[in-house]
Amino acid sequence: MLGLSVDSVPCLEAWAESLAGITYPLLSDFYPHGKVAQLYGVLRPEGKSERALFIIDKQGVIRYVDVHDIDHQPDNEVLFAELEKLEPYYAAQYAARIAAEKKSEPEPPAGPTADVVLYCTPWCPACRRVRAFLRENQISFEEINIMQDRAAATRVREWTGGYETTPIINVRGTIVIEFDQSRVAKLLGIK
Repeated sequence: MLGLSVDSVPCLEAWAESLAGITYPLLSDFYPHGKVAQLYGVLRPEGKSERALFIIDKQGVIRYVDVHDIDHQPDNEVLFAELEKLEPYYAAQYAARIAAEKKSEPEPPAGPTADVVLYCTPWCPACRRVRAFLRENQISFEEINIMQDRAAATRVREWTGGYETTPIINVRGTIVIEFDQSRVAKLLGIK
């Protein structure tokens, strides 16, 4: 797996650092600007790239393309299904390993039980504002990183109509999508 962006190397380094590191290489398509994105048909006229996923087989043939809105997080299950078509043996081994891991793990609780739960990602600026607001008002909260907790990501997609939008604030069962400070303050009794 490779990540490719029309941004410069320092920008990509800062982005990866904001995510607390990533597990795949990032490539810069900065010079000549967007040449690879242009070849794949995803370079916008203003010089930015569409968010796109390409699955390319070992012979270099593009087998799957997903071009989507920048705010849309693609469903990993769809991608795994497409990969399984290319490498059924490895996909079956992966599925067996995941099933074995699930059997050995205790059943996780249905969800968080705190009065205030913040569903977030490490890179989200609005999530940082929510954290600061809650701390300033001395509100204890549970924080869940949806990039690591895929069950939480599924809950978020259910609340948002399929998107992994952050922040999501659950205040005693009332779901607030994105940070509406006045609404959150009202729910928490903050004046």
